[in-house]
Amino acid sequence: MNYEGRMFGRQQDQLEYIGEETPRRSRRWVWILGIAILVIGVIAAFALGKGGDATKKGDPKAAAAPKGGSQNPTVTVAVPGKTTLETVVTGTGSLAARREMPVGVAGEGGLVTRVLVEPGSWVGAGQVLATVDRSVQTQTADSLAASIRVAQADLRLAQAELTRAQQLVANGFISRADIDRRTAARDQAQARLRVAQAQLSETQARNRRLDIRAPAAGLVLTRQVEPGQIVSSGSGTLFRMAQGGQMELRTQLAETDLQKLRPGVRAQVTPTGTTKTFNGEVWQVSPVIDPQTRQGIARIALKYDPALRPGGFASARIVAGGVTAVVLPQSAVQSDGQGNYVYTLNTDNVAVRVPVTTGDVSEQGVAITGGLSGNERVVLTAGAFLNPGQKVIPNLQKLK
Repeated sequence: MNYEGRMFGRQQDQLEYIGEETPRRSRRWVWILGIAILVIGVIAAFALGKGGDATKKGDPKAAAAPKGGSQNPTVTVAVPGKTTLETVVTGTGSLAARREMPVGVAGEGGLVTRVLVEPGSWVGAGQVLATVDRSVQTQTADSLAASIRVAQADLRLAQAELTRAQQLVANGFISRADIDRRTAARDQAQARLRVAQAQLSETQARNRRLDIRAPAAGLVLTRQVEPGQIVSSGSGTLFRMAQGGQMELRTQLAETDLQKLRPGVRAQVTPTGTTKTFNGEVWQVSPVIDPQTRQGIARIALKYDPALRPGGFASARIVAGGVTAVVLPQSAVQSDGQGNYVYTLNTDNVAVRVPVTTGDVSEQGVAITGGLSGNERVVLTAGAFLNPGQKVIPNLQKLK
């Protein structure tokens, strides 16, 4: 056999070998795939078995899913306790002098010669604010003073004649009638002296009233007179003063708010345009209510400060008192046709509807004045979606 024949024989043998090997490889992959499927089935059966055991043993996650595929809602609850709340009344109004004193001409008036004070000046009681010309009145006073000196001289002469007559009456040189006439003359001289003195005192008093004086110690607010001005009793107010420098805020409040106030309660006043706060107290609550606006005035006394200018606008925060009550956020309080209510949870975490009485609403929340003791677990949110008797999952939180 030649070389080409041998090569052909070898190729034929190789083809026969490959033909036998291909079925063997196919069967091997079939076995591998079958073993893999079997292993996966065993693992799945084991996992299902463990899940069943967890449900039977009371696994929390498994127990949380009730029958029918539904789940109890989770709600936020809190035990509110009791809180002391301040009853705060707010209002606005105008600043003014607590006791304003208008000062005018008390006497005859005349030409103003000097003005001695300016707005913002502090003055004492009786201090001269302005002077009025008194040249004519001074001459009159001098004339009356001279009349007093004449009357005093007449009285001395009458008294001397009476004394001499009394010494001579015992010797019979002067009759008793002469004594009586001299006594009457002495008495008339005394009377004329008293009249002259009274006239001088009256004139001096009138002259003093020509000066415009402060009726009491305080702060000068306005000045409406200048030197050279002619003034009289009909000139009106020349100066305005605040007695003792005391100020006040006159704030308009609703009728319901006035009922909460009494003299002596604390207040804080903030003038417009500043953040500075001034402490004061209510010293008068209006005894009448305006029938048109249904409002009244509360007057808050303030100490003097340059920032408190009469006529200015200011706001007030009045602490009218305090009350101890259960305080809840507004989201916890529901309302319907039967009134206000909240939901609480009993020991079985079942929602219970509780009617409540509400009080004031503040930044802290709603004051509950009746219906709760403060020791209940109150539903803070999701109350509008609950029904009485519904079981829930509580999420306990602490109120701030």
